[in-house]
Amino acid sequence: MSAVETLLPIDVPPSSAGAPLPHVFADEGRLVVAYIVNIPDPSFDGTNPRSVSPVTGNQAVAILTADPYLAFQFGPPNDEAISGHRLYALGLRPYEGFEVINSSWIASLEKANRVPDLFSGYRHFILTFHDSTLEFIAKDFSTSFREGAVLAALMESVGHRA
Repeated sequence: MSAVETLLPIDVPPSSAGAPLPHVFADEGRLVVAYIVNIPDPSFDGTNPRSVSPVTGNQAVAILTADPYLAFQFGPPNDEAISGHRLYALGLRPYEGFEVINSSWIASLEKANRVPDLFSGYRHFILTFHDSTLEFIAKDFSTSFREGAVLAALMESVGHRA
């Protein structure tokens, strides 16, 4: 009998609740995610919100890098539909990061590869954004910050110029 999945909150830079614009780069060895960080503006009075795009500069951008990683999925649910995620009852919430302890996803990959404990040492992480959810399996990840446009920050992080 397999152990029950649980969620453990993890410390990741908080994403913007409005438009974090997460961008993902992945190859067979490295996963890089760039998103706009939530930095409250004390002068913002709630009127005339600023529109941002992937090329809008002067943003605080978090860069998350997992190298190596094993797998990822990126897409629904968004913040309004997060209650439909299978881990919601365990405490999954929008705009936060979690580690899934006793991950059924890792167990299913081991079963599919027919090798028990093949992926021991790998961990299942979830980051929830405004319009999407990112789940990935990696041994670990690191985060750093850049100032600028989210797309340019991602491209610089993967070794290209935007």
